[in-house]
Order: sequence, then C-alpha cells, then structure tokens
Amino acid sequence: MKKYSLILSMLFVALFVHGQMDNDEITEVIMKHGLEQSEVMETASWLTDVHGPRLTGSPMLDQATEWAQTQLKDWGMSNVHLHEWGPFGRGWQLDHFEMHAGGNSYWPILAYPKAWSPSVKGSAEVIYIEIEEEEDIEKYRGKLTGKFVLMDKIRKVDPPFEAMGKRKDVDNLFNLATAGVPTPRPRRGSRPGFALNKAIWKMLEEEKPLAVLDRSYKGDLGTVFVSGARTGDGSARDFDRNVVPQLTLSIEHYNRIFRLMNKGIPVELTVDLQTSYTNSDGMEHNVIAEIPGTDLSEEVVMFGAHLDSWHTGTGATDNAAGSSVMMEAARILLKTIEETGVKPRRTLRLALWTGEEQGLHGSRNYVGDYFADFGESGWTPQGLKPENENISAYYNLDNGTGKIRGVYMQGNEKVGSIFREWLDPFESLDAQTLTLNNTGGTDHLAFDGVGIPGFQFIQDPVAYFTRTHHSNMDNWDALIEDDLKQAATIIASFVWNTAQHDERLPRKPSEDKAVSEN
Repeated sequence: MKKYSLILSMLFVALFVHGQMDNDEITEVIMKHGLEQSEVMETASWLTDVHGPRLTGSPMLDQATEWAQTQLKDWGMSNVHLHEWGPFGRGWQLDHFEMHAGGNSYWPILAYPKAWSPSVKGSAEVIYIEIEEEEDIEKYRGKLTGKFVLMDKIRKVDPPFEAMGKRKDVDNLFNLATAGVPTPRPRRGSRPGFALNKAIWKMLEEEKPLAVLDRSYKGDLGTVFVSGARTGDGSARDFDRNVVPQLTLSIEHYNRIFRLMNKGIPVELTVDLQTSYTNSDGMEHNVIAEIPGTDLSEEVVMFGAHLDSWHTGTGATDNAAGSSVMMEAARILLKTIEETGVKPRRTLRLALWTGEEQGLHGSRNYVGDYFADFGESGWTPQGLKPENENISAYYNLDNGTGKIRGVYMQGNEKVGSIFREWLDPFESLDAQTLTLNNTGGTDHLAFDGVGIPGFQFIQDPVAYFTRTHHSNMDNWDALIEDDLKQAATIIASFVWNTAQHDERLPRKPSEDKAVSEN
C-alpha cells in the first residue's frame, strides 16, 4: 500500500510542477538558455576545427562520433550509444597533397583530390579529350597512359556583381506560404549521356592515366566544389576497386591550362598525392542519445542532423551547423528541465547521422532497423514495424548556417494549426512561415517516406549553394552565430511542444509513404 501511495505522490508532484509552468514560461526559459547562454559556436568549433572534415568512413568521422558521445554524456543525456549500419564500403583519408605546373613556367595549382582517389606521384604532360559519342573513344586508345587528362571545356567566369549571400525576402516567404499541396514528382529515368559516360570511364580505367582533371562545376575566386571519385561501373568505395586518381581544379587554374594548350604550348604538371583507404570492416555508425520521458515515455520525438561531410573544407555549413544546432537544442532542453523541474512526457531522441552525403545511408538504415521493412525493394517500404506508430515526429536541419524562417510541412496539412501556435512566440526572431511544400535531399525524407511526420526547417540560404556547399570554403568562419542560436532555440521549443502535446502529431495519408531519392 505504501508503494502505491508513493507512486501517486510522485505523479501528483509531477502534475503540480507541470501545472505551475505554462508554455509561455517554459518558452522563456528555453529562449534564455538558447539566446543568452548559447554554446553552439563552441560545439561547432570542436566539430570543424578539431574533428573536421568528417568524410564517412574516415578516422576523423570516428573521432567526431566519439567526441559527440562524450559531450552528450557530460551534458546529462541518457542512453548515449552508436547505431551500427552498413556495409558502407571502405573509408578514405587524405594524407598529403601538392600540385604545380612546371616546364617554362612554374606556378602552384589550386586543386583538391576527389574522395576515394588512390595515391599517385609523378610529372606528365596534359592531354584534352573531346568525346561526343561512343565512337570517339577509340581515338584515344593507347594515348593516355601516364598522362594528365582534361575532360571539361573552358567555363566563363563572370564578375561577381551580385552578392553571394542572401536572406529570404517577403516575396520568397509569401510564395512559400501560399503554395498548395505539392504534386508528387515522377521518378527520373536514366540521365542523358549516362551510357556514354560509363563507357568513357571504363576506357580511362583501362588506359591508366596519371590522373583525370576536371574543373569546379560552379564557383570562382578560389572556391572549389569537390565530391567523390567516379568509376566506370560500381562504387569507388568498393573494396579492391580500381579507381583512377581524380582531381578538381579551381576554374581559374583549369582555364589557364586550357588556354595554354589552345595556343599550342605544352603544359606539364607534377602531382604528389598520398591517401589511405580505411575502415576495413566497411561498417559505419550513427550517434543516438535520449532524454527520458514520463507518462508517455514509450512514445518518441526525434530530432537530428547529419554529422558527416565532404573533405575539402571542415564541413561547417554542411553539416556541422545542423549537428551543432541539434546538440545545442538537446543542451537547452536539459538546462530547461533542470531549471524548471518539468520533464518531457515523451522521450526525446537525438540522432547524428552518417553517410548522408552518399545517399542518406545512416538515417535510412536506422529507419529500416526500427520503423519499416524494406526487403529487397531498395528504400520503398514493404511494411511498417510496430515502433513506427510510437514516433510522434522527426525534425531535421541541413541547409547551412541561415536562420530558421519557418517549416516545410511536406504536404501534411493537419500540422499547420499546431505549428502556427508553436511559431507565434518567435515572430520577433523572423520565423513565421509555414509551407505545404516539400523539400528534399536530406534525412527527414527517410522518416517521411515511411509515414512518420518528418520535417526540415526553412532557412535563409546565405551563401550555402553559392559558396560553401561541398566546397573548400566550408569552414567555421562561414557560420553565423546569431542564426545558429536562433535555430537551436526554435528547434528546442518545437521538440518540447511535441513532447508535451496531448496527442502525437497527425500523419499524412498512407499513400504518401514513398522515400524520395537523394
């Protein structure tokens, strides 16, 4: 009898405390810790300056996941652990790189190796190959071995009359807010030129040039956008895969080489590239941590971002920004619970994903392990697991350093009135827009695709796509402190409100459960 009396007393105290703190008061505490006592930039510095870049499969990503676990435990998170997924394939790290032009004119080349390129060292002349159709391939047989190969033409560089960084203006936000329910896009077939490109790369693998050089597909003034190496068939991550060394040059240096060759002046380059293949078991890991719930603890509110990055910068806006904001949101919630004595009704679960850059692998594998049966179908669910029903929502951040302006509702009309109420306290922080529009390319899709309400926040673009996304300029200095503080505060409030809501968030009709491609 005493046992039941104690339980009833504890429940009464919990309900009493909850009754003494209304939503406005909780929001004030969240805003104090998020806006006035933020640690988000320090967290971002650890993830970038110390543990960046964080290419999936690399030792640096392993260091970042270890640091994140330690930090979350120190803050007071519970059930901090790694979720293993895979196989992803081999990892890769850059150990040393330098490149220059020689001969009659010495000058350093601004370039970066593509991820999963093997080591290579030597000097050679440059050859440009122009292939418009498959028959053109035969012209280069036996001529490329040991050479540097150019495959792109000159790209014009225009003066930067327009600013690279932008905020969303009234018209942008109005168009988002008035957009109707989006029409599902048809799946794309094979891209034009795919078969020809495959044949070209197969030939290059047979010819064994010293390296293939391309130019940054966008950007100038020393900005170089780089991703992973290509192969004729299969993935460069496959163990024992023969990969041609591949380098991406700044547009200015690529164009100079091309112009010299057009004048009939031979160009000789020298490269010293040293890389290592890592991660011998091919497996990868997401970071998971929780804040326990109370009366609805079997239900879960998830929030997360991808921790991995590409390798030329330190992965700041893509996506240490999102990971730091989500870690900061967790810290804010822990401080709010400590200060108010009010605990969340639902369990709060933070996830830092890996393998996002190569196709949402971390989040999709997590969803496949716990929430859906994918079978042999790829990422189309064949059935849902019981735990799926217990997830109230998943919130994601992955569009750079820009402040939050609202929420993409992913066509879920039923959450509109709920989100409107939750955004009201942040009108002074410029976050008021709700749109039925979808947005893609990141980890909320894995949840949305199996019927779980999954959301990405609307963000100011700043210079994300024009300057930092997958580029050598993606470093800590590109982060905007006030924007990240604002984002962490709003997300902490959304996660808290979702946890305290009497019901789970409403879901879309079941026919919308198709996972979009990254």
